[in-house]
Amino acid sequence: MAELVTLPQYMRRNGQTMGDQPAMRMKYLGIWNTYNWSDYNEQVCDFAAGLSTLGFARGGKLGIIGNNMPQLYWAQMAAQSLGGMAVPVYQDSIAKELAYVLNHSEATVIVAEDQEQVDKILSIRDELPKLQHLVHCYDRGMSDYDVDILISYEDVRAAGKAFNSSNAGFMDGEISKGTGSEIALMCYTSGTTGNPKGVMLSHKNMLSAGEIFIANEGVRADDDFLSYLPMAWVGDTAYGPVISMLIGATCNCPEGPSTVMRDLRELGPTGIIAPPAVWEGMLSNLQLKGADAPPLKSSIFKYFIGVARQIEDLKAEGKSIPVGLSLADTIGEYLVFGPIRDQLGLRRARWCYSGGAPMGPDTFRFFRGLHINLKQGYGMTEVGGLVTLQPDGEASSDTVGRPCPGIDVRVVDDGEVQIKCDGIFAGYFQQDAQTAEVMTTDGWYRTGDAGVLNENGHLVIIDRAKDVGKLEDGTPYAPQFVELKMKFSPFVNEAVSFGDGHPFISAMVAIDFETVGKWAEGKGLPYTNYMDLSQKPEVVSLISDEVRKINQGLPEVSRIKRFLLLSKDLDADDNEITRTRKLRRGFIAEKYGPVIDAFYSGGKEVELQLAVTFEDGTEAHVDSRMTIQDAA
Repeated sequence: MAELVTLPQYMRRNGQTMGDQPAMRMKYLGIWNTYNWSDYNEQVCDFAAGLSTLGFARGGKLGIIGNNMPQLYWAQMAAQSLGGMAVPVYQDSIAKELAYVLNHSEATVIVAEDQEQVDKILSIRDELPKLQHLVHCYDRGMSDYDVDILISYEDVRAAGKAFNSSNAGFMDGEISKGTGSEIALMCYTSGTTGNPKGVMLSHKNMLSAGEIFIANEGVRADDDFLSYLPMAWVGDTAYGPVISMLIGATCNCPEGPSTVMRDLRELGPTGIIAPPAVWEGMLSNLQLKGADAPPLKSSIFKYFIGVARQIEDLKAEGKSIPVGLSLADTIGEYLVFGPIRDQLGLRRARWCYSGGAPMGPDTFRFFRGLHINLKQGYGMTEVGGLVTLQPDGEASSDTVGRPCPGIDVRVVDDGEVQIKCDGIFAGYFQQDAQTAEVMTTDGWYRTGDAGVLNENGHLVIIDRAKDVGKLEDGTPYAPQFVELKMKFSPFVNEAVSFGDGHPFISAMVAIDFETVGKWAEGKGLPYTNYMDLSQKPEVVSLISDEVRKINQGLPEVSRIKRFLLLSKDLDADDNEITRTRKLRRGFIAEKYGPVIDAFYSGGKEVELQLAVTFEDGTEAHVDSRMTIQDAA
């Protein structure tokens, strides 16, 4: 067999050698529907041929928008089978964001999940001059639409099936033409400092990262993964379809975003990758359930969680575990830890990874204490999503692991982490100057992250290099360090700290509306909405107590001196965070400038008119008065 150098070529191999094995599942109306590799190949080849009848050809760009579902993955693979590239976008993007990405990428065909996503695209059609066809996967609600560019997924597939029946060998020929250097995927960056950039990843880039991960984690053909991360995030493709193509593992799509945790428990994946926000959400729910349990169960939960925390602290310090603690840990496995893993759907998981953003050490050690093999990895879109991994037995909250074999990492004099590997992207689409800015003359990618390689060869990421600063007295200040500590509290959803050039550290806190709301209901405290709840004196007192606890675990110089409860959560629609929940610090500093001024001028109250953005891009303004608190 000829060397396989593209994702569709691996897909064709799987169809030929493991045709009856499961390739993908989709839960629909409460039932898991299974598609084997023969089904997968047939779906992709039929849809690809249908695309070709619509004029889609080598070098074309196909937009993807919607929740994780087989049809969208098949459409993505179909575009790649014809030598084109897929351009997935975030399904919760507002119209303005969609217009920029889909216009900039020059997508000629867009495949949308349902009526909601179709309506979004049609609302910005005038801003997409290259758009020729809009394909919808679900027919529900679409019967009355009379739009010239609109066509159903099944109609495209049927046209392709007919074309293939009279043009035998067409798809084999197209797939065989593929080369490793062809662009397979265009993922747009988060856009923390401006408009997103289109990262062009070739088949070679993606396959290289997948092969390295498989070799390091021993991925098997009978492994199950939950495909729930946004398709627009490189991690979804890198740790889903790519690994599936290479080894034959099965990707499983949940019924919808609201059922992910339930579907996770039903599936019991053998491995999972989740951003810190998912782990933090699990932690908050566990803490809340533990506190709300009957007294005996609550006491047992708290005791054994305390045992787990002590053990993880001793491991972090390199100390031996006393016999008494080890015995308690064994008992805790049967009474608490095992049942919790079962509730989370992680009893079968051989490995779990946190990636995409830093994770707080307290959160990391909590899950490690439950005997979950949680580890940290490091990567970014521009290198195919993979740079470092933590080997079993070397998991640590302080590092992001060792550079993987075949991936070179160096830290230059100014502390910036730089990378060289086969996964380095082909460049930013139509942005040669920006591409040149992030590449050195000798071929290393500049990450923009500040870090060090420790004595064990593990990479330690301090923060984004541009975000690392100093307090007024010259003390180094890394905002993420403080923010991650704060987010360990189940009542804190998001935090933004300030301190660079100032005499002390201050912070804005966004409460976790669901968790604080349940707490308020338990106290018989009425509230109407987020703004009302967040500014209630009882909630202010609750968060003040949380800040006090956090400060106790921080060095004196890193303690929070003043804080404020935001009257609204930070929102990607309002440009305060990215779709991957990274802070847009520059925008936040400008928008909340009066708050920062009040922090350091001794102010007690701040009045702001805050803009709230709706899905169609329209804005409303809300007057808000917030009180600044002095931390104990």
